[in-house]
Amino acid sequence: MPALYVMIPAALLIVAIAVYIFFWAVDSGQYDDLDGPAHSILFDDQDPNHTAAVDEANPAKPDDKAPPHA
Repeated sequence: MPALYVMIPAALLIVAIAVYIFFWAVDSGQYDDLDGPAHSILFDDQDPNHTAAVDEANPAKPDDKAPPHA
């Protein structure tokens, strides 16, 4: 029985801290956009410095002096 006198206030304190953290997260905007990051992976980035596809589409011409590769 004496353990309940310690455990019940400790449990209430932990619940109060959890509720405070939850409301802080809601107020700071942590839950504003839950679907945006999940859908953003489906779209290509619009990075003008991204040249990987350009390099694949226009491969460098082989040098005439280089030996053939086996």
